[in-house]
Amino acid sequence: MSNLVQNFQEYSSWRKDVAQAIEQYRAWIAGSDFADSALDQKIARLKERLADDKLTIAFVAEFSRGKSELINAIFFADYGQRILPSSAGRTTMCPTELMYDETIPPCIRLLPIETRSETLSTTEYKGHHQIWTVLPLDPKSGDGMLEAFKQVSLTKKVTKEIAKSYGLYDEADPDAVLEVDENGLVEISQWRHAIVNFPHPLLKQGLIIVDTPGLNAIGTEPELTLNLIPNAHAVLFILAADTGVTKSDIDVWRNHIGGGPGRMVVLNKIDSMWDELRTVDEVESQIKHQITTVAHNLSIEANQVFPISAQKGLVAKINKDASLLAKSRLPKLEYALSKELIPSKKNIIRAQLSTDIQEIADGQQAIIVARARGVNEQLHELKSLRGKNQNVVEHMMKRVTMEKQEFDASLIKMQGTRAVFTRLSTEVYTTLGMDMLKAEIATAREAMEKSKFSLGLKEAIKEFFEQVKLNLTASNRKTDEISEMMSIMYRKFSTEHGLALTSPMPFSLDKYLQEVSAIEQVFLRQFSTITLMTTSQKVLMQKFFDSISARVKQSFSQANRDVEAWQKVVMAPIEAQIREHKNQLKNRMQSIQRIHVATDSLEEKITSFETMYAEVEAQKKTLEELRNNINKALASEMSAV
Repeated sequence: MSNLVQNFQEYSSWRKDVAQAIEQYRAWIAGSDFADSALDQKIARLKERLADDKLTIAFVAEFSRGKSELINAIFFADYGQRILPSSAGRTTMCPTELMYDETIPPCIRLLPIETRSETLSTTEYKGHHQIWTVLPLDPKSGDGMLEAFKQVSLTKKVTKEIAKSYGLYDEADPDAVLEVDENGLVEISQWRHAIVNFPHPLLKQGLIIVDTPGLNAIGTEPELTLNLIPNAHAVLFILAADTGVTKSDIDVWRNHIGGGPGRMVVLNKIDSMWDELRTVDEVESQIKHQITTVAHNLSIEANQVFPISAQKGLVAKINKDASLLAKSRLPKLEYALSKELIPSKKNIIRAQLSTDIQEIADGQQAIIVARARGVNEQLHELKSLRGKNQNVVEHMMKRVTMEKQEFDASLIKMQGTRAVFTRLSTEVYTTLGMDMLKAEIATAREAMEKSKFSLGLKEAIKEFFEQVKLNLTASNRKTDEISEMMSIMYRKFSTEHGLALTSPMPFSLDKYLQEVSAIEQVFLRQFSTITLMTTSQKVLMQKFFDSISARVKQSFSQANRDVEAWQKVVMAPIEAQIREHKNQLKNRMQSIQRIHVATDSLEEKITSFETMYAEVEAQKKTLEELRNNINKALASEMSAV
């Protein structure tokens, strides 16, 4: 088993352990008198985040660099044969995602290339199941799967006009003439996108493999540029040891991949340098020279370049040839990938969950502390009644009644704050609502349709981004206003009534502003240098805007969900404390009302409250143990790294 596979399996086990600890916490809360629908919803979202957590690895290369062979070698060697087609020339003609969804049977879903003439992006088409061509997949048949995968590489020939309408033929490209056959037809992929639903053990555990077509597709398929490559946790950029780095390689690396965590360069086909007429040292020297050259041309460190032979690595794994596997250097790449990818992803998830669990546990802890303090105060009051006359009891009754009146008055004032909260919460959506965004998209599309020049097209998209960012900023101001109002309310109840309230849960839409800005930068990199625009380039820009708008809609949709969830839970801590305080005041009044100077009645009540205090202390201990279990599961390390 490779280090990468072992690490991923351990990462999956880690997620399950954390989810189990969170579920134990949730079950205890649900069975206690601390149960709260908003709290339960928040814990449920934590579990959903763990369950939906995916790790995406994208493979990017020009054709004939051995990309499909590398995927076979890393992930599918256990099948004893190639699963992805691997031969000279192009074998991947459209972006392909390998994943697993247990709700549907194993299959290959294929999106027809004709959908490029429509305004919907690939992401949006994922929700239109009737558009896709679905082919069954038999995971038990290696030959059957190989044949099914070959469907992904099917092509068709169309006229130049049709290819231009899809944004797949640019007459201004000096190499365009090479794409036209003797009949004036252009060969294009039959499919726009492929999704392979395959029950591979790693895919079952949340791995997604993205297999990209040649580098020219990076510039023509917005889904790659805007979603699949930027959002991948690891990108393997594959070069060939015998060709080195080309100009198109450099452009794609700088504009679409770049440095950063999880970005690696694979120098494949080092077996082409294995030569009986050269010594081992001479071969090693040549490989090192290629590494240095690649690192220099891509402006990266030499240790980011991994020389391998995917083909020999696959053969070695199938034949269980340890010496050939070592010579292929594939294990070094797998180790580096597992060391780079999984721990960094785990740390991100761990940090997010730790923060959320801390907020939840602190809220529950505050309620228990308040309850313990209230019970202790009542116990102290009861004990102080020993040997006292009825006047003292009446005095205490008046004091508690006054406290209740003051608290009820505060609750009445709180209703006014609630009304403001409701108004501001509604106003957030005046600039964040999806209908507003759809109107902005329609306005930008209309402006693009009317424009005949590149400047007008770019100006329409620029205005779209400016308006979107203005709307997000306006919504952000409203959430800031809500946060400030809630902070004042929290401080008021803490000061006046001794409620154990910390600051309300913070919230910001800044990350969505950053997402939109990042999407804008991708567009600028793609089209900023274009001054005169051909028909095919205009079509391509419109296709990019379709994907841009879909990506922005995704961000806004998530922002809406986050705002809605925050609005539900931001009031939860103070509401829980208010309920607890009201119950304590009620219990104190009932206790004092029932007490007479009779010693047996008083002692019975004291015993009851001593028992109650012990129960609260036990609850506090249980809650702390459950929180420690979650923290222990989060902190656990994996042995393979």
